[in-house]
Amino acid sequence: MFQGLSAAGFAATAISYGPGRMGFGLFVPEFKSAFSMSSSTVGLVSSLGFAGFFIGLLIAQFFLNRRGPEFPVLTGLAAATIGTSIIALAHDVAMLTVGVFLAASSAGFAWTPFNDAVHRKVRDVDRPFALSEISTGTSVGVALAGALALAMVLLEFDWRFCWAVFAGASALAFVGNWAALRQVEKSPEEGPQKGWRDLLHLTAMPLFGIAFVYGITSAVYISFAADHFARHGVPGFSDDATPALVFIFYGLFGLSGLLTNRMRDALGLPWLLRALLLTAAASLALAAFLPASWLGLVSSAGLQGVNVMMTSAVLAFWSERLFPSFPSFGFTASLLVTAAGSVIGSAVAGIVSDGIGPEAMFYMIAAIPLAAAVTVQSRFVVERPADVPKT
Repeated sequence: MFQGLSAAGFAATAISYGPGRMGFGLFVPEFKSAFSMSSSTVGLVSSLGFAGFFIGLLIAQFFLNRRGPEFPVLTGLAAATIGTSIIALAHDVAMLTVGVFLAASSAGFAWTPFNDAVHRKVRDVDRPFALSEISTGTSVGVALAGALALAMVLLEFDWRFCWAVFAGASALAFVGNWAALRQVEKSPEEGPQKGWRDLLHLTAMPLFGIAFVYGITSAVYISFAADHFARHGVPGFSDDATPALVFIFYGLFGLSGLLTNRMRDALGLPWLLRALLLTAAASLALAAFLPASWLGLVSSAGLQGVNVMMTSAVLAFWSERLFPSFPSFGFTASLLVTAAGSVIGSAVAGIVSDGIGPEAMFYMIAAIPLAAAVTVQSRFVVERPADVPKT
């Protein structure tokens, strides 16, 4: 059951968090050319996509408590299949936006239920690795999406074909998850049902603060970095292929997410959080400072991949440990905060980029995780309710 759930979750996150949530940013240069989009419009469409993620989280939690993990996961993969199909057929910005909204909503549907299923079916000692493995499915999905985009440039086929492939892969993931999740019972979380008030205590604030900053930085990067590097180019490589390189390195370095639990054990959670926040800041700053070099592209994309995959794994096991009596609800809350940061961050970044330029925008966003790293206090970063500091 452990390996089956991990494999199914890996496939679901590879689709929903790969082309579903991040595919728009990968193809921004093609979308800007096809639909005459400004940076503000890119930011708005991306923001609406993250709003789909937010709404997907809410709906997934509602059905998870009533029908178990199978229904929301399959709903999300169906949304990914339909959304990517719509993008492949889009003829204007409105149709593109509908497709992006549906495809991105799949990320909200697909991941939280696996946190719940792992809590029920996997031993406590194996849970951090299982959650890290599931969340790192994103890195493989992103790298493969980048590889397909690179093939698009080298073989000169249309971007719509890529999205048709994404739709086919989503349909296959739907079938695989349908087979795997039938083995997980359809029962709500044990114990009394929890409400939002149960989440509002001192120990949860660092988790939600990190989640909000993570939402801002990750959304801004995946929405604007690939296009920014493409407009500057790297020596010896086609400008059209540059976005694919950004996401390939992003995904490959993101495989480090499998080491998250070991890093937590070696450094402790407070220092791991500080390191990840500084990694996010450095990634954004490098995109502004070295956008026309291989060093800038590889280091910026790689650091962002490390930040996104490790932080997502941290949010998964941190919330599962902090809210042991209602793990899926606690995880949903942290992802809702992430989604809120993503909606706000991408919309504001698009406006700022049009107003004062992308370099200044990247530096401005980089200051947010930098400031957060300075404010992380070890005595408030706890992993279990029993660790609550006495006041």
